[in-house]
Amino acid sequence: MRFVIVTGISGAGKSSVLKMLEDMGYFCVDNLPVGLIPKLTRMVIEEDDSIDRAALGIDIRNMTGLARLDDILDEMQEAGYRYEILFLDAEDSVLIKRYKETRRNHPLALQGRVDKAIVAERQELAFIRKRADYIMDTSHMLIRDLKKEIDKIFLDNDEYENFFVTVLSFGFKYGIPEDSDLVFDVRFLPNPYYIADLKPLTGNDRAVYDYVMASQQAVIFEKQLFEMIEFLIPNYIIEGKNQLVISIGCTGGKHRSVTIANAIAKHMKQLPYSVKVEHRDIQKDAIRKGEG
Repeated sequence: MRFVIVTGISGAGKSSVLKMLEDMGYFCVDNLPVGLIPKLTRMVIEEDDSIDRAALGIDIRNMTGLARLDDILDEMQEAGYRYEILFLDAEDSVLIKRYKETRRNHPLALQGRVDKAIVAERQELAFIRKRADYIMDTSHMLIRDLKKEIDKIFLDNDEYENFFVTVLSFGFKYGIPEDSDLVFDVRFLPNPYYIADLKPLTGNDRAVYDYVMASQQAVIFEKQLFEMIEFLIPNYIIEGKNQLVISIGCTGGKHRSVTIANAIAKHMKQLPYSVKVEHRDIQKDAIRKGEG
């Protein structure tokens, strides 16, 4: 029997995750009053042999019931009921944007401001975040990225590390990504833009990749950048960080930055973290001379 508690900050994707688990064959219940959790647990674990996987959604809508949740979880452990807790989180700015786009109200906002409601919610849910087996930051995840991570944990049973890395290529002429944690400038590398056959291509094309990586500077830079990232991540984890955005920029975000981002992301697959690569500006029209 696998029993999963899905919780986290409102707007971080709990409803989406419950739908994904339901599609996997989990018996899902959302927003059950906290006081009924022990009864549900006994039912699915002891009384109903037809249910071998269950998921329970808990969030701030339980309000006063959350005060009892910590004790109830302790009692479940003492009774021998095994459960896993998945805590979903996202950056405040991302959560605010999601609420604006969906025009939904935050459960704690009422007539107040969403940003203050998010702060209050984090305080209320801090105790369960500490108990979580998995903490997933969905700030930079598309639905397909989220599903991939959920499949990894609850379908494929792969070992999961609570750290998510995004390697992001961009063009300086379009601005540095605001959510960057680390920014690297690769405009010192040979520029395929000035090679007629390579100009219309991108760093996703083998010819451009080979051209850039044929330079000694690119090889040394990629190797030393990977070594630095490999050193930094465990130290970030110690400090409580659970996601990292590594932004790599060239002039237009089409050739050099894409190549290095792909090389770094490929190299990082050997590390025990979730890694994805994005190319923010790869399709943007070339406006200035010399981009790459």
